[in-house]
Amino acid sequence: MSETPNVLIILIDQFRGDLLGNGPLARVAKLPRMRELASEAVMFANHHSVVSPCGPSRVSFLTGQYAMNHRAVRNGTPLRHDTPNIATVARTVGYAPQLFGYTDTTHDPRVLDADDPRLQSYEEVMTGFEEALRMRPESDDRAWRDHLAAKGNPLPKYPANYRPDGDRITDPARYSAEDSDTAFLTDRFIEWMDGAESGWFALLTYFRPHPPLVAPAPFNRMYDPADMPGPAAALRGEGDPGRHPFVASARERQKPASMVVGFPGLDASAETTADLRAIYLGLASEVDMHVGRVIDWLKASGQWNDTILVVTSDHGEMLGDYGLWGKGTFHEAAFRVPLIVRDPHRPDTHGQVVEGMTESIDVSVTLLDRLGAEVPHAMNGTSLLPLLEDARGETCARSMSEFDFGNPVTPTLWMRRLGVRSRESNLAVFRSGRYRLVQFGCDLPPILFDMDRDGEGRSIANDPGAPELLQRLMGELLRHRMSNAEGTFAMTMVGDGGVRTGNC
Repeated sequence: MSETPNVLIILIDQFRGDLLGNGPLARVAKLPRMRELASEAVMFANHHSVVSPCGPSRVSFLTGQYAMNHRAVRNGTPLRHDTPNIATVARTVGYAPQLFGYTDTTHDPRVLDADDPRLQSYEEVMTGFEEALRMRPESDDRAWRDHLAAKGNPLPKYPANYRPDGDRITDPARYSAEDSDTAFLTDRFIEWMDGAESGWFALLTYFRPHPPLVAPAPFNRMYDPADMPGPAAALRGEGDPGRHPFVASARERQKPASMVVGFPGLDASAETTADLRAIYLGLASEVDMHVGRVIDWLKASGQWNDTILVVTSDHGEMLGDYGLWGKGTFHEAAFRVPLIVRDPHRPDTHGQVVEGMTESIDVSVTLLDRLGAEVPHAMNGTSLLPLLEDARGETCARSMSEFDFGNPVTPTLWMRRLGVRSRESNLAVFRSGRYRLVQFGCDLPPILFDMDRDGEGRSIANDPGAPELLQRLMGELLRHRMSNAEGTFAMTMVGDGGVRTGNC
C-alpha cells in the first residue's frame, strides 16, 4: 500500500439514501455494485446532507461548512472567494485535485471583472479544482454532445436533449446506453486516469438520477411500474403535515410534469408516480453499473488498495412522497443520502454499518484528517476517522439541515403566497434522537415529528405536552447553531505574542 493514497470521491446527484438499506425502495432497487462496495467498506446508514439544493449542498460538502456560515444558500448565490475547501487544503499536502463533472459553484463577483464569463453561470468550478472534463448539465455539456454528434446523433441543448424519444414518459432517451452522459463521463474518467501518477485526487460527479427523468434503453424498462412501492403518505386527521402553509406552495412549485421534458400536462396520478419512480430507479441502476466499472478499473490497474474511495450524494429526491417532487421541502427523503467510505488501510471495519447520525460536512473534514492536512477552523464537520476504525464508536447526537426558499431578485412562489421576504424564507430541520423539528425563519408554525411513533406522517406540534418538547428542541437547535458559528478566526488571538491559534 502506498504511503500517499489516491483519493476518489464519487458524488451522485439526487440519489436517495433509502435506496440502500431495508426500506420499500431498497427492496426493489437493483444496485449490486454499491451493495458489494458497502460489504468492502464502511456504510453510514443515517447520513444527511446539511442543505439543499445542488449548489448549496455541494458547497457545504466541499467546504465542510453549514449553509448558515457559507451563505451560498441558493443556486446562483456567490461563495466568498477566500472560503477554504477540500481542494485548496489538499493542495497544501501535495495533491492536485481533478474535477470530472461539476461543482455548481457561483463565484464571488467582488474579485472578478463585471464581464468575466464566470459570472454568467452558477455551474462554475470551485477554487482548487482543475476541470479535467467539463460536464455542466445545464450550461456546458458540449464535450458529450460533440461526442454524440460525431457518431451521427446530434442533440439539442439542455433540457431538450433529455426529452424521451416517443410519446410516453417511459420511452427511451434519444441516445444509447453506451453513449449516455453517465457512460461518457465514466469512459473519459477512466481514459484520463489511466495516465495519472499515483497520489492523485479526483472528484467524479454523476448527474443521474437527477431529473429530467429519461433513461436509455434498457434502463427505461428495467423496472415494472407495477412493482413500485407507493409513495409515503400522511396519516389522516389532526397533525397532517400536508396542511402546513409551506406545503401547498411546495406542491404547486414542483409537480410531476417538472420531472420530465415535453409533457406539460402530466397528471399526478398513481400511474404517473409509478412510472416516474421506475425511470428514476432505472437511472440509479445505470449509475450503479458505471460505479462498478470504476471499481473494476481500480482493481485491474492495481490501485484498489491504494485508493480511499467515497461514494455519496449531494441531496435526495421526494419521488412523490407526501405529494412532493424534487428536494424543496423538509422531509427526510430530500436530505438523507448514502455514504460509503473505503479506506484500504483500515480493513478491520470493512462490511460494518454505522447507525449513528453523520452529516455531509463531515466528509471533507474526514478526508483532510486522513491525509494529514490541517483542517481549517472554518469547517464545521467532524472527522469520521474513529468510526472507520471502530464502527461502534459514538457519533453526534444531533444533526441539522437547511433549505432557503427565497430569492432576492425574483420572488418565489413561497414568498408571494406567504407574504414573506427573502431573508425570512428559510427553514432548518433539526434531528435530536427520535424527534425532527422543522423551524422556519418566517412566522410559520413549527413542525415536529416523532419518528419512532408516526414517522413523518403526522406532526405532534399541537399535541398535549408539545410546548415543553418544542421549547427543549428549540433550545438545542439554538445551542447547536451558536456552537457552530462561522469560525475562520474564532480560534485565533492577536496580541503581544503576535498571532496565536488554539483549540481550547
